[in-house]
Amino acid sequence: MSPWLLAILGTLLVFAIMTALWLLGIRNRNFSYVDVGWSGNFAVLALLYATLAGGWETRKWIIAAMYALWSVRLAGHLAKRIIGEPEEGRYVDLRQRWAANLNAKFFGFFQLQAALNVVLALPLLIACANPDPRLHVLEAAGVAIWLIGLIGESIADGQLAAFKRVASNHGRVCDVGLWRYSRHPNYFFEWTIWIGYAVFALASPWGWLALAMPALMLHFLINVTGVKATEEQALRSKGEQYREYQQRTSMFIPLPRKS
Repeated sequence: MSPWLLAILGTLLVFAIMTALWLLGIRNRNFSYVDVGWSGNFAVLALLYATLAGGWETRKWIIAAMYALWSVRLAGHLAKRIIGEPEEGRYVDLRQRWAANLNAKFFGFFQLQAALNVVLALPLLIACANPDPRLHVLEAAGVAIWLIGLIGESIADGQLAAFKRVASNHGRVCDVGLWRYSRHPNYFFEWTIWIGYAVFALASPWGWLALAMPALMLHFLINVTGVKATEEQALRSKGEQYREYQQRTSMFIPLPRKS
């Protein structure tokens, strides 16, 4: 199947998934499901593209595995945090801001996330369409960078989850492990993963287009749904304690703490 037809099919599929999750969010009064859908949709696209694209089988399934493993791990981590729990603070805040036309605005928000799935899966589609029957050194480098990001993000998520499980830490700022050196190590290593995808895709025709994906992801991680929204919520819930954490800890890149 041609890359254009695959992109259209993938778009329809993730839009349908996000519509179903939007309806579930209305029913359960919890629009946090959008995070599980956004992360899980990459595994869906990985399976679709690897199965139907016309590229070399080995390359297709390597890049598909990279996307799917990250996707399933993150979706599972978020599902544990979201399913059966109250709506997360970021979406409670949006619910209040969008009260006048709540469901329609959240529908648009869910579909925007679906569109981002398709755009950010461009490195996957580019690599899956490459028929060259040999692996390139850039593809090996991409796998190595991706692996560093996956391990780092897994460690950061695990450290935060362990911190939250201790009852005496309720209401406190997590500043242990990787969180001692970055206020958002999970987002930093997630960005590293996207660098890995882009480097892998550089070995394929039109691979230079994939370089836009880490830049786009960095924008969203810092300015839209990641750092900005998370820190606004942390300041509302933890106040001065979080302001002190901001003053002594790097925002994004893990660095030694300030005195």
